[in-house]
Amino acid sequence: MASEAKDKKKAASNGGKSKTKVYQNFIAGKWCDAANGQIVENRNPAMWSDLIGTFPHSPKEDVDRAVKSAQKAFKTWRLVPPPQKAKLFFRLVEILTERKEQHAFDMTREMGKPIFETRGDVQEAIDTAWYASGEGYRMFGKTVPSELNNKFNMTIRMPIGVCGLISPWNFPMAIPSWKIIPALMSGNTVVFKPAEMTPLSAHNLIEAILDAGFPPEIVNIVHGSGKEVGTHIVNHPDIPVISFTGSSAVGKVIGRDASYMLKRVSMELGGKNAQIVMNDADLEHAVDCAIWGGFGTTGQRCTATSRVICEEGIHDAFVDKYIKAAKKLKIGYGNNEGITMGPCVSEGQRKSVMDYVEIGKKEDGATLAYGGKALMKGDHADGWFHEPTIFVDVKPNMRIAQEEIFGPVVSVLKAKNFDDALKISNGIDYGLSSAVFTKNVDQAFRSFRDIEAGITYINAATIGAEAHMPFGGMKATGNGHREGGWEVYEFYSETKACYIDYSGKLQRAQIDD
Repeated sequence: MASEAKDKKKAASNGGKSKTKVYQNFIAGKWCDAANGQIVENRNPAMWSDLIGTFPHSPKEDVDRAVKSAQKAFKTWRLVPPPQKAKLFFRLVEILTERKEQHAFDMTREMGKPIFETRGDVQEAIDTAWYASGEGYRMFGKTVPSELNNKFNMTIRMPIGVCGLISPWNFPMAIPSWKIIPALMSGNTVVFKPAEMTPLSAHNLIEAILDAGFPPEIVNIVHGSGKEVGTHIVNHPDIPVISFTGSSAVGKVIGRDASYMLKRVSMELGGKNAQIVMNDADLEHAVDCAIWGGFGTTGQRCTATSRVICEEGIHDAFVDKYIKAAKKLKIGYGNNEGITMGPCVSEGQRKSVMDYVEIGKKEDGATLAYGGKALMKGDHADGWFHEPTIFVDVKPNMRIAQEEIFGPVVSVLKAKNFDDALKISNGIDYGLSSAVFTKNVDQAFRSFRDIEAGITYINAATIGAEAHMPFGGMKATGNGHREGGWEVYEFYSETKACYIDYSGKLQRAQIDD
C-alpha cells in the first residue's frame, strides 16, 4: 500500500502524466472488470486534463453476481458475534488513520474540495468505524415484564440480509461509511454503488475494509451509472434493504419502486437550509459560520447554508461583513496550499450554478451583491470554478430562495422579528438543517421546538454533523429514517420479540390475566 500511495501522489503532482491507473469492481471476493468490458474516466475537476484513472461502467449482470455473493456470505456473517465484528472495525480505524493523508489527497483530486475538508471526510469514516467498534459490545435489546406468571419477555436485534447502498459524490468516503459500516456491524452484507464522479474514494474505503480482515464476500462494490446499476439494485428482488443519498427527484422514484416491493428504504435527500441571525447575535461569528456553511465544499452539501435570514436591525451590517469575508476566499485546486474553496464537481454542476445565477438576476427585486461569474482564466482555466455568489433583497417565494442550487450561491433575506424569521425558514419544501444566532435562551429553545428541520444548531453553522449523532431531515428531505449514531442501527436490523414460558402449562395472553 505504501508504494502505491506514493505512486498515486506522484501521478497527481505531475498532472497525471504517468501510466493511467485501471480500477475494478469487487464482486464475489475478487477484483474484476465489468462484465461488458466498458470503462469510464475519472478526472480532476480542478484540472480536467489530469486523468486520475479508469473505472468500470458495469451492466446489471454485475449486480446479479454481487447479490448472489452477498446472499451466500450472509449465511455465515450473520452468525458472527458482534464483539468479534467490533474487533475488525477497530482494525479498520487503524488502517484508515494510517492512510488518512493519502485518502484525503485522492479525494481532493477527484472531488475538488480543499484537503482540510477531505481530511475531515476521511475522519468521519474513522469516527463511524470507532462508533461501530463500541456498538458491537452494546447492541442492546430490552427485557420487559410479562403480563402472565412464569413467563419472560425480551427483544433482540436481527440482521435483515443484503443491503443495496447508493451514495453521492460530495462526501465520497464519509457517506458510504455511514451506510456500509452499520450495515455490516448489524450482520448484513452489502452491494454498494458509489457515485460515478468520485469512485476512487469509494475504492479506497472498500480496500481498507478488506485489508482490515473482513470476509471478502460480505462487501461488493459495483461501479456504474444510476440508470443501469442503481436502478437494478433498487428493483432487485433479493435486496430487501435500500439506502440512498441524493436528490429529492431521484429519491421519489426510488421510494415509489422500492416501497412497492415492500423493501426497507432509507432516503436522505435535498435541503435548503437557513441560518437565522438575530439583532443580538455576535456578527463576526455569524459571518464566519455563514461563509463556512455557504461556501464550504463549494456549497455542494445537502446541509449548506443557502439562505441567511437577518433580522432588520443587523441586516445591512451583516451583508457588508459577509461580502468582505467572501472576497477573502482563495479559490483553486484544493491540494495547493492556502486554498479555501475548490471547484464545482463537474462542468454540468457549474452550468447548473450559472443557470441559477441568471434566474436570480431576473427575479423581480433580487440584487446580485457579489460574485455571480464562472472563473475560466489563468489558474482556473482547466477546472470548473465559480465565484462565491451572494444575492440580497431576496423574497421568500423566489426560486433562488426555494430551490436547492447545490453550489456557491447564498440568498440573504430580511425578517421583521423572530417569528417572521421562523416563518421564512419553514416556508420551503425541505427540512434538513438550520441554525439560529442569538444570545436569547428563549429563542434558542423555541428554535428547537418550532423549526421544521431534522437538525438545529444554536450559534453554529448549518454544516458539521457528528458521526455519533442521528442525521436526517423532515418533509422533502427524506422519509424519516436517520443515518449516524444509534438510530441507524435500528434501520439496519429487525426487532424480534422473544417469549419464554416456563409455567409448564398453556397460558393465553390477554385471556388468562
